[in-house]
Amino acid sequence: MKILVIGAGAQGGPCTSILARDPDVSRIILGDIDTDLAQKVKTKVNSSKVSVQKVNAGDVDDIVQAAKGMDVIITLTLTAFNDNVMQAALKTGAHYVDTSFGEPSLMDICARENMLGQIIQQKPIGFDHEFKAAGLTAIAGCGASPGVINVMARYLADKLDAVDAIRIRVGRRSTTPSQEVISAWQPTWSPFRALWGYAVEPTIFEDGRYTKHPIYSGYEDYRYPDPVGVIPLVYHQHQEPITLPHFIGKGIQYCDFKYTIDKNAGTLIKNGFASSAPVTVKGVQVAPIDVLLAMVPKPGDTFLAETAESAGQPLTVAGRAAVEVSGRCGEEKVEYKVVYPISMYADGAERRALFDRFGASNIYVSLPAVAGAKMCLRSEAPRGVIAAECLDPLRFLKTMREMGAGVQFQEFCTRHPVV
Repeated sequence: MKILVIGAGAQGGPCTSILARDPDVSRIILGDIDTDLAQKVKTKVNSSKVSVQKVNAGDVDDIVQAAKGMDVIITLTLTAFNDNVMQAALKTGAHYVDTSFGEPSLMDICARENMLGQIIQQKPIGFDHEFKAAGLTAIAGCGASPGVINVMARYLADKLDAVDAIRIRVGRRSTTPSQEVISAWQPTWSPFRALWGYAVEPTIFEDGRYTKHPIYSGYEDYRYPDPVGVIPLVYHQHQEPITLPHFIGKGIQYCDFKYTIDKNAGTLIKNGFASSAPVTVKGVQVAPIDVLLAMVPKPGDTFLAETAESAGQPLTVAGRAAVEVSGRCGEEKVEYKVVYPISMYADGAERRALFDRFGASNIYVSLPAVAGAKMCLRSEAPRGVIAAECLDPLRFLKTMREMGAGVQFQEFCTRHPVV
């Protein structure tokens, strides 16, 4: 495989490291407008397979030049550039994989043309016809969430004759008391996208249609298996409640997504720091969100700073994903649930093992993207523009396991006779 990775940040670094250690990969171009950052990633990865190229994701022709001769483009930069990368993939005959998608900046996800708005408004999905005609696949949302979660939902839905509801619960909690009375907001991935997910009114699929709910609503104390326990969750804007009903079907009537309450982000949002509307400060107009994002630590530094020693330290955060799918199978009402570590490790030893295998432990977004790329090239993915739930779940999970990082999950099942 010859892969173009766009973005050298929090996931671009781990993705490059994963690919460099994969015997199926012969060449990797790491493209970023910040070549200094990309060069630092290349130096740490230390592989002759990797070359750095300056790529402006805002310029389709720039992407095309980098993508010539590549089999797959994996984009790990801002979702605002997804359409550009898809156009470049079509022009160069490459498959396409991203890990997040949808309206990139406005508070209304239907305000501009994007996959989420197209599904909600029952419009054709952009570029789907073109990718099918070219015999290519574009996988939207093939990371952790969306991504592995969608695959797990499909895995459970495949066991049922009809699906009534899908409920997704992603929770994190600190495992060590903070030494700080007040702590800063420190997102572990794109600060903009992390903020956006809390600032946009979440869309939920209920009674067979898409509806909006207030931010930070739907409070629930959700119990995960020990040692995680109870974590408070609320509705959160995410792709799964929009794409899963569309692609899985089976009569589904309800789908939601709840996430950990981030009080630091919530306070900033309530104070207006997620707004892009300019405000005047001492005679100068500035957008509050630009000020905030200029101050937030860059998560890309995590990859560059990680060592075997730091990867083996005890965990300070415990996180789990739970996917619940209920419906009917034969003459029974059936409820399935899977629970697994969203980060793909449950303790310091498992995290260290991932670092030893891939040169990074923060792989839970980028490794599924690589698995999706492999399925595209093996003709194991449907052609056209798809979401991760369109992939065969068993093949996907097997591919991840063969790469050296399987999803270890607990599965539960409850059955009731249909009355």
